[in-house]
Amino acid sequence: MLHKLPLIFLLFMAQVALADTKARYNLSELRNEYLEASLDKAAAEQFNKKMAGYKGNDPLMLAYKAASEAVMAKYVWNPYSKLKQVKTAAALFEEAVQLDEKHPEIRFLRFTVEHYVPRYLNLSPNLESDKRVMINSLKAHPKSGVSTEFARTMRDFLLSKDHCTEAEKEEIRSIRI
Repeated sequence: MLHKLPLIFLLFMAQVALADTKARYNLSELRNEYLEASLDKAAAEQFNKKMAGYKGNDPLMLAYKAASEAVMAKYVWNPYSKLKQVKTAAALFEEAVQLDEKHPEIRFLRFTVEHYVPRYLNLSPNLESDKRVMINSLKAHPKSGVSTEFARTMRDFLLSKDHCTEAEKEEIRSIRI
């Protein structure tokens, strides 16, 4: 039994570490923190610091890490720093999409970021493909895997402002969620 003790201890420590990671990166909390970060500099800095500590390869967590980088661009004054933040976010989003190209929440996060990047920078190449994934996921709801609450968030965002054409808005309005 004593010779198995190190193995049992190692398994226990791994389990504790995984539990801490799941608790620290709770999806529901991340959604709220991202929203707060988009409205408040102190919240953005805290969110960015938290997500900078994420070292895993879960596609959705990588997308939130990317979003945390992008939202910081809103609060830095130096144009070079803004561009650096956006490019870092773009690389993380690309990694997340490569890991799970059909995940509507990943696409939603990237869409929200790319939509607000000035067009003259040519850093928003995925708007149409991301929008199509989101619309298809709304059509497939609830089989799309996103919660009803998040599906409504996506729908409401797409229907607001100039995110979609009038034809796309009509298509989205016809979807029952």
